[in-house]
Formats: sequence, C-alpha cells, structure tokens
Amino acid sequence: MCTLHAAAQRPRNPGEADMLERLNRYYPVRYTAVLLSVFFSIIFAVVWLATGSGGFMLLVFGALAALGIHDMRQTRHAILRNYPLLGRIRFMLETIRPELRQYFLESDTEAAPFSRAQRSLVYARAKGQADKRPFGTQLNVNEPGYEWLHHAMVPKHLTDPDFRTTVGGPQCAQPYAISLFNISAMSFGALSANAIQALNKGASIGGFAHDTGEGSISIHHEKHGGDLIWEIGSGYFGCRNEAGQFSAERFKETARHAQVKMIEIKLSQGAKPGHGGVLPGSKVSPEIAMARGVPVGVDCVSPASHSAFSTPVGLVEFIAQLRELSGGKPVGFKLCVGHAWEWFAIAKAIHSSGVYPDFIVVDGSEGGTGAAPLEFSDHMGMPLQDGLRLVHNTLVGLGIRQHIRLGASGKIVSAFDMARVMAMGADWCNSARGFMFALGCIQAQACHTGHCPTGVTTQDPIRQQALVVPDKAQRVANFHHETLVSLMDMVGAAGLDHPQEITSDHILRRVDANTIAPLSALLPSITAGVLSPQAATPDLDTAAWPPVFRNFWHRASPETFKLQA
Repeated sequence: MCTLHAAAQRPRNPGEADMLERLNRYYPVRYTAVLLSVFFSIIFAVVWLATGSGGFMLLVFGALAALGIHDMRQTRHAILRNYPLLGRIRFMLETIRPELRQYFLESDTEAAPFSRAQRSLVYARAKGQADKRPFGTQLNVNEPGYEWLHHAMVPKHLTDPDFRTTVGGPQCAQPYAISLFNISAMSFGALSANAIQALNKGASIGGFAHDTGEGSISIHHEKHGGDLIWEIGSGYFGCRNEAGQFSAERFKETARHAQVKMIEIKLSQGAKPGHGGVLPGSKVSPEIAMARGVPVGVDCVSPASHSAFSTPVGLVEFIAQLRELSGGKPVGFKLCVGHAWEWFAIAKAIHSSGVYPDFIVVDGSEGGTGAAPLEFSDHMGMPLQDGLRLVHNTLVGLGIRQHIRLGASGKIVSAFDMARVMAMGADWCNSARGFMFALGCIQAQACHTGHCPTGVTTQDPIRQQALVVPDKAQRVANFHHETLVSLMDMVGAAGLDHPQEITSDHILRRVDANTIAPLSALLPSITAGVLSPQAATPDLDTAAWPPVFRNFWHRASPETFKLQA
C-alpha cells in the first residue's frame, strides 16, 4: 500500500486535487471496491430473482461484498480497515514476492543466500547435464573480494577424482578414509524420510559420508547402508536415558554398528550458535520418537548446552569416553567459533591432557538451518573463514595440527569453494544445502512451514511422494562425483597432485582496483609451536602474534570456559 500511497501523492493539477479532496470529504474513494461489490450483488440478485440466471455472479459479488465488510470491521489489520478488498492485493503480492524476485528480478550472480548461477551449477551436475558456460565469466573480476586460483605453466593430468583423507590418529583403532566432499548434518525431522533415504543411498553409491544431524539414526538412514557420521547433540538423541541424560549403554549399542564410521559431538552450529531448540510434540511422530529415544507426541527439547560436561577438560574426557565405548572409532566435535578464549581453553585442554579429538568440524555462521531467529542467523557466530583460520592457527601454534583433521562447512557448493577453504586449512568439506539442491530444492525458503514444494523438508506424506528416492539418490551421487571431477581439474591445472597441497599461497584476492595479494598475506597466521608451554619463556616475543592470540591466549584456562583475569 506504500506504493499506492506514493502514487496517490504524485503531482496533480489544482483542479483535480480540489475535486478529489471534496469527494473524499463525503465519500472515501478507497471504499469503491466494496461499494461496487455491494452494488453488483444487488443487481445480480434482482436479475436472478427475475430470470433465474446470474446466480454465479451473485455468489461472486456477494462473497466479495461480505469479505469487504469483514475487512472494514476486523481489528487486526489497519491496512484492510482503511482499504477493504484492495488491501488484500498487497498481502497477496507480499506472499509471492520471493518467487517473483527469484524467477524474474534477481541476477544470476546475486546470492540470497545462493545465487541462480550456484543453484544452476548444482542442478546441472546432479542431472548429469553439461555444466559448461559460454562467453566467459559473469563475475566482475575487478571488484574487491574477487578470488582465483593460480594455474601452473606445466599442468598435471589427473585421472582419479576420489580424493580422501584418513581421519583417526594413534589413539583411534578404526580410522576412516573420508571423502573430501560429504553431506553435512541434517536431521530426520528437519528433512523428510524420502530425503534422508535419497541422501544416504546417494552416499552409498558415491562412497562418501552422510552426517545424521543431532536427530540421531533413523530407519531411513539405515535402509541403504551409506556411511554415517553420527552427530551427538545436547539432547543426546539415540543415546539418552529417561531423564534426557547421556546413556553410555545406549551409545555403545548404536556406535558399534558397522554403518557408523565416525562420531561427532555437536557443540554449536553456524546458523544458530548458542541456541537450543524444541520440536513440538505434534511433530514427534512414532518414527522420529524411535530414532531419538523420546516419547511420541511430547515436546522434544534440545538444550543450549551439554549436561555431560561443563569444562574444557570435561569435553576432552567425554571424547575419550566415546572413543572407548565405540570400539576405537574416530571421535571429534563440531562448533561455530564464538568467544575465542573458549576455543583456546579447549585447545589447551587437548594439549595438556594428550587426548586428541580425531577431527574438528568448523561450521561457519553463513551455514543454513530449517528455522532460526533472524538475529542469530544474521549476527551470531563467526564466519567460516575466520573460524577455520583461528582453529587451524591454534593447532599449528600448539604443534598438534598433524594429529587432528579439520572439516569445514558453510555455503560450500562448488569445486572452487572447496579449494578456497582447503587453502585456509581444511582437510575436507561438508555441504548441506548443496545436496539439498541435488535433491531438487528450489530455495523456496519454506523449510519451517512443512509446505516444502519439493518434498525435501516436510513430514507431509503426500508432499514427500514428490521426491522419488532412486532418481534423487543418483542425482546426489552425480553431484558429488562431478564436483570432485571439477576439483581434480582445478588441482591439475594448478600443477598439484592432491587438493591437500593447496595452500594460502595458491589463492589470490583482489584487495582494490590496483592491488591483489595471496591469502597467505591477508589471513592471520602463527609460527608452529609458538603456543606450546615449552615456548613460554620470559623472552617470548608475542608482538607478531595475531591480536586475538595476544589478547586472550594467556587468559584462557583448560579448567573453565570463563575468561581469566
């Protein structure tokens, strides 16, 4: 209605303005739609009574008249009271605004949160279609922030895109050779049964890992036998007792299942770090209840923090306990970095105890979720680049980086996205929304409504039928394979043999119109071993340390998450 109001304020000649002013004193023009509906209702009522015809038009205009009168009398919407019937046009346009914008207005490179170009790339690779583009890049290569990968004068011809890294150090009895591209954490309940089945079957076809999300392992995860990373959240779903506390017995029973390859403790997630959640009892179906170990129809609560530990040392001890209970499988944790000193406290606890997590997954604040408060999505948590670099530098500074693998997640859908985060320190990448696009997600952003148009994020059994598992599973496998083929081609063009050889020297960024620099010159770094207790001598020079280390490293304690004086 603001548009209508602005149009009403356009310059008019004095005669026209005076006439409308006089008319509005006695008859508000904005009520015309209602009055016309009443007028035509009367006309068609007379026609119907006289001739027996016109009944349909009587129903139409009668309904409009009744709706208009209702608009004038209701008390919830001021727009409808002042603009009966006409105000509904505003609400209708507001409802379809995202679709109008996506289909007709947004550019190919405008990311909100994923651009049309990014989505089209995933769709093409998932369907096995050509992902090539004619006529050159659509990106502005002179814009600050533009990045690219160095190519070599003597490229290498690589033939095997099945890149892997081994997760599991000397304290791990069952290391896992994980693909460099895997399905990030998404729970059954957030995703439909058919979506979970398609993702897991795709993972089985392609030989990569499927993170369960904190909703635990459902029958749909088990049906096709794909490798699983079991995520343990603060609700301990799938391994809890009646009081909602961690149950070692239930954990051991599930963790030793052959399909479970790694166990991941969820400390926080990028889209809503520090925020718990509640799945309303109305949505806790028998299948969800069975997977999570909660009663059917009762609110399912995920607390904001864990009850199994409350200190950094406690977290490290919990990692050791889970590793032993699982029979020596890789155990690690996922976090979106918050207070730097809390991460430093965890790192100090790891170093002082000698108990290493087998992996750490850094989730960026740009990560997605089915539903989160706007302020949390927009203004809580550290973005992936900064969080990943901080974790990587800390482990390097302690001299223990070689013992711990780093995963990265947060808006990763292309081979260059992977190359970029690997240059910053990641050993492998996870993607959630990328694989959702492979399932057919159209970014309708209706995940929280239960009305997902493609059957990906709904528990409605009718809507789920739109997602055909065998077809979508193959698309998931195709997307994974074609992305790694593209990564292989980029690695070979850079003269390298493996993506893990990509360093921050290989990626360049435009700083301004006349300046470019490698990421190694732009991102903070720290000397290997300089944070270890052995290096803490009286003459230690901390001037070259990044500010976050100078300010908080010495004030972090492995005994508490609180900042020390």
